[in-house]
Amino acid sequence: MKHTTVLSLILATSFTAAVWAADPAAAKAPASGGISGEVLEVKNVDSYTYLRLKTKDGETWAAVSTAAVKKGAKVNIDNPMVMTNFESKALKKTFPTIIFGNLGGAAATPSLFNSKMTVANMTDSAPIKIAKASGANAYTVADIVTKSVQLKDKPVKVSGQVVKYNAGIMGKNWIHLRDGSGTAAKSDNDILVTSAASAKMGDRITISGVVRNDKDFGAGYSYKVLIEDATLTPLQK
Repeated sequence: MKHTTVLSLILATSFTAAVWAADPAAAKAPASGGISGEVLEVKNVDSYTYLRLKTKDGETWAAVSTAAVKKGAKVNIDNPMVMTNFESKALKKTFPTIIFGNLGGAAATPSLFNSKMTVANMTDSAPIKIAKASGANAYTVADIVTKSVQLKDKPVKVSGQVVKYNAGIMGKNWIHLRDGSGTAAKSDNDILVTSAASAKMGDRITISGVVRNDKDFGAGYSYKVLIEDATLTPLQK
């Protein structure tokens, strides 16, 4: 399942502009071209692979979407963006500088820099663990992804945490939800939800909506499964 955020042709605001608008002190202009280096260290967390690289200019840390990279590999980071004082909650570490980008070559990863992404999206978090929703039609995120064919066009309820949010695209708000079920390796740990209701990064909510399969928005942006027209209810703390 592709976890892209909708048609890039429809999204008018670029990642770079969004980062500068959100926190101009935290983002530096993209480095020219790609950055190549040898992998000295690999740290995997949910959605990210962190790489300590030896480059011609010295050592640096980089972050890409989850990828199978081994120590000693020679890699290239395409479309690099330098961030300063970036905090990784999952690693409990703050990087004075770190490069975000796409892993180039045969091991290419999906872009971290989707249009209209704000600096708020560029955080990772401690492991998410949210209990399955109660009542009729309740499922976990992994249940919905793995049972998408059986659940096609049926109502579902799922509780989770908002890990990505894009507002006002094609008249909808686009929410990526996780509850701790599934794994990144199997691509069953994240579900896309569309809704007229608003949310924000980190919100813990229960959504009720209808499962849709094989939605194609054109230009290669398609989803094997998503939940449409959802209502949102905050989880009690």
